[in-house]
Amino acid sequence: MTDSIHQRKSEHIELSLTEGALGENITNGFDSYHFRHNALPEIDFNDIDLTATFFGQTLSAPFLISSMTGGAEMAETINRNLAIAAEQQGWIFALGSTRVMLESEKYRKSFQVRPYAPHIPIIANLGAVQLNYGVTLDQVKQIMEWTDANALVLHLNTIQEVIQSGGDTNFSDLLSKIERLIRELSIPVGVKEVGFGIDGQTAKSLTDIGSSFIDVAGAGGTSWSQVEKLRSKEKIKKQAAEAMATWGNPTAVCLTELSTTIPNQTVIASGGIRNGLHAAKALALGADYAGFARSILKEAIQSEENVIEWMQVRELELRMVMFGIGAQNLHALRTTDRLIES
Repeated sequence: MTDSIHQRKSEHIELSLTEGALGENITNGFDSYHFRHNALPEIDFNDIDLTATFFGQTLSAPFLISSMTGGAEMAETINRNLAIAAEQQGWIFALGSTRVMLESEKYRKSFQVRPYAPHIPIIANLGAVQLNYGVTLDQVKQIMEWTDANALVLHLNTIQEVIQSGGDTNFSDLLSKIERLIRELSIPVGVKEVGFGIDGQTAKSLTDIGSSFIDVAGAGGTSWSQVEKLRSKEKIKKQAAEAMATWGNPTAVCLTELSTTIPNQTVIASGGIRNGLHAAKALALGADYAGFARSILKEAIQSEENVIEWMQVRELELRMVMFGIGAQNLHALRTTDRLIES
C-alpha cells in the first residue's frame, strides 16, 4: 500500500507539470471581473501594507502555498524549498496529504518541514474520506505531532477518487465524522476541495458544524480528474474522465457565493490563482487569503531561491494592484468599490 501511494504521489508531481493537467477547458472566473484604475490614489506606494494574521499568527502577506505533495522522494526537496521560502516571505505553508505518514515511516521526513520554517503557520492535510476508512482521532493527533502543524485541513476529492485506480469512494455520513473530529481537536480545522470548488450551501454546512476555515479550491487550475485520467490504465475510467474535463465550480463563483452565505467565515481562495492580480480579485471578492499551488511547482523543484523570487513577484503584483486602486491596506482592498463585474 505504501509503495503504491509513493508511486502515485511521484506520478502526481510529474503529471501536474504537463499540459493535460491544466484544466484549460474551464475558467477560474476572474476574467469576469476587472478593477477600475484610480489615477490619483492619494497614497505612497511604499506605505502599502500587506500584513495579515492567521489565527493569531502574523503574516507578511495574505498568501498561502497550497497543499501539493509529500510521501515521494522528490517531495522532500520540493517541501524543503517551499518551507524555507515561506519562512523568509512570511507566508502560510500547507502540506500535501499526510495519509502516507500513517502507512510507513519511510516518507515521513518529506512532511517534517518545521525545522526549515520555525515561525510561520503550517497546515497539515488529510483526506476527509479517510475517516470512513479507519483513520482514528489518535492517528490524526499523531500526524499533528509529527508535522508540528498549527492547523489541519481535510480535503474533499470525490471525482478524483472515482477516476483514481483503487480510489476511496465512500463519502457517506462524513459531515458528522468531520464534526466529531473538529470537536475533539484543540486546533483550527478547516475543509478544502482539490480543484472542483466548494459552493455556498456546502460551505454553510461545514461552517455550521464548526469548521474554522474553508478553502474553496475551485476550478480553473489543476484538474485532478485529468491528472488521474493520465495516470489511469483502465480504459473505461479514462474515457469517462473526458466528460469531466469541464467539471467544477470556478473559484470566483465560489467566493461570491460564500460572501453571502457565510460572510463571517475565514476563507482561502485557491484554484487557478496564478498571479497577484488574481489574488487581488479574490481578496476583493471576500477571501481572507489567496493560495498558490501548481503555478509555483516548477520553481520548487529547482531551488529555494527560485521560489523566493517567484513569491516576491506575486507580492509586487498585489502591491501594484492596490496602488492602482488606491488601497493602502488589505481592509481597503476587501472593501473597494473598484472591482467591477464585466
